[in-house]
Amino acid sequence: MEEQGLTNSTGWIQIFDPAPEAGLRLVCCPHAGASAGAYRRLSAALPGGVEALSVQYPGRRGGSGERGIDDIGVLADRIGTELLGFDDLPLAVLGHSMGSVVAFEVTRRLEEAGRAPVRLFVSGRRSPSAGLGLNIPRGDDDVLAELRELGGIPARLLDRPKYRESILTVIRNDYRANSRYTVPPDTTVACPVTFLFADADPYLDPAAALGWKGHTTGEFRLTSFPGGHFFLDQQLAAVVGTITADLGVESTGREDGDRS
Repeated sequence: MEEQGLTNSTGWIQIFDPAPEAGLRLVCCPHAGASAGAYRRLSAALPGGVEALSVQYPGRRGGSGERGIDDIGVLADRIGTELLGFDDLPLAVLGHSMGSVVAFEVTRRLEEAGRAPVRLFVSGRRSPSAGLGLNIPRGDDDVLAELRELGGIPARLLDRPKYRESILTVIRNDYRANSRYTVPPDTTVACPVTFLFADADPYLDPAAALGWKGHTTGEFRLTSFPGGHFFLDQQLAAVVGTITADLGVESTGREDGDRS
């Protein structure tokens, strides 16, 4: 079982590595089927000037206790409301795969509320107006095969019947939300956007990643990394380097070191 960090009163936001000296917070939106713990290593690797707020979607163990939400817009509404309580520092937002469009919608809501993030980081998904561009696995066997192939969840956990059924329940819900989501091509955020592109990601190519450029009226950058769909942990140091550089934050580590 994952060790939990500090959690806000509703269970939606978890802080694994409190950073009292931070000048900025990075809101981290997980991929389909994942919990806030997907960002545990990234949180620990960030410099002391950045504190990670890891989002715990409902329906996960240790979260808010609410049922899962299968609508990206409704999910973003709730996350945006939770984040209004973190009003003492600037925010940046990051999302991977399904989390990218969650992060995009959260950014839109924060901008509408006058709490515009300083930057949006996205990866692992086609643009908000492009849809998924693939067929969602329909049967449990197809879903499990995809999870094993991508490696986002350890095979030893998928081999446990109780855990396997739990993750299938969560991921069916998330797949519905992700597959239904799309917005008009002129839907934009004002903040700059960085796309973190994995060169062996089976779900998109550079042209698809560049589709995100049309969804910001600010600066757009694409940075490439070696690896597949779940490259964030594999290329952790390089990813953190890109994030801190784009945020203009010094990359010095925490006093107690990298706890990943």
